[in-house]
This record gives sequence, structure tokens and C-alpha cells, in this order.
Amino acid sequence: MSLFRAHLVFYRCALNLNSSYNFGFLVAITFVLQIITGITLAFRYTSEASCAFASVQHLVREVAAGWEFRMLHATTASFVFLCILIHMSRGMYNSSYSYLTTAWMSGLVLYLLTIATAFLGYVLPWGQMSFWGATVITNLLSPIPYLVPWLLGGYYVSDVTLKRFFVLHFILPFVGCILIVLHIFYLHLNGSSNPAGIDSALKVAFYPHMLMTDAKCQSNMRILGFP
Repeated sequence: MSLFRAHLVFYRCALNLNSSYNFGFLVAITFVLQIITGITLAFRYTSEASCAFASVQHLVREVAAGWEFRMLHATTASFVFLCILIHMSRGMYNSSYSYLTTAWMSGLVLYLLTIATAFLGYVLPWGQMSFWGATVITNLLSPIPYLVPWLLGGYYVSDVTLKRFFVLHFILPFVGCILIVLHIFYLHLNGSSNPAGIDSALKVAFYPHMLMTDAKCQSNMRILGFP
């Protein structure tokens, strides 16, 4: 509890943080939303090649609010990448990679993990595009010995591939949660950057000042410049 309070309550932040610093918080919010909607969808999904597409259609057409959860899961995935890319762009602009090396590397690993998770989820509906997407993208990994046969469960895309992709797609977000905690820990070791690039003793506590600012931008995206 004391560790939680140190990192999320009493953590000191610069006074001059602008709206570009809100996207890290937005990544966390969208990530949690993805996990919630993903678990809900997994209740009705069938990881069987002959039933996967039918289970998705059943979820969308016959389950109450099923279409809403699927669309929310799909569109929020795009928003996760939008927030991550803006968050990374701000870090590159402020040269965070040079003096927050561990935080930058953990964030980069998290970004690559998110890309892999998104690809695995793209295959799960098991339509024609999903099948050929799995075939083409896994072939790009063929220079790595033994990786593609292990990932596919054989020498070609099959029912075993779908099962493995579903299991990995379900597990990797929780691995991502661990990386998020590490990312925040490494960030707080040296402290966040600020637009001026100059360390100052004039700082405020994360709660309630910065947390309320993040929540306000999350509730009204027009503050961040979105239409």
C-alpha cells in the first residue's frame, strides 16, 4: 500500500506539463478497456476452425449487446495504437530515450508486444482475410529457425494455429500489464520530463492535481485536439 501511495498519490510532477503528457494515462485506460471487453468476448468465442466465424456472428447477431462489445474492442484497439504513437512521439521529441533509458526500453517492448497481440486478435474471426493474413505474416518469420512450425503447430495454418493464437491473444495483455507496471516504476526512478527540459523544484503531487487533469482529458477528447 505504501508503494502504491508513493507512485500514484505522492509522486511529484512538474507544473508545466501540457496535454501531450496525457496520452500515457489514455494508453492505460484503453488497455484496461481492451482487457474488459476481451474477457467478455472470450465467454462466447469458440477457438475451433469450423466454428470460430459462426461464434463471432452469433455474438454479433444474437447475444445482447454483443455487437457493441465487439465494435468497442475493435475500435479501442485502434485508439490504443494512436495513443501509444503520440505518447512515443512526445518522448522522442523530448529525448526521453537518452536519459530515461530503462523506461524507454520497457515501453518499446510493450509496444512490440501490443503489435503481436493485435495481429493474433486479427486472426481470431477466422474469415478469409484472417486466414491469409496469418499465412503471409507468419511466413515473414520463417528466417527464424523452428519459430514458425511452433507458432503454427505444424507446417501450415490450421485449427491448431487458431487455438494457439487465441491462447496467446488472451495471455499477452496480462503480460503487458506487468510491463506497464515496470514502465511506471522505471519512469518514477528518475522522474518525468517536462516541456522546458529543465528540472525544477516547483512540483505538485500526482493526486489530485495531475490525475484530475488526465481524467478531464479522457472525458473530453476535444481538449486534446480531437474533433
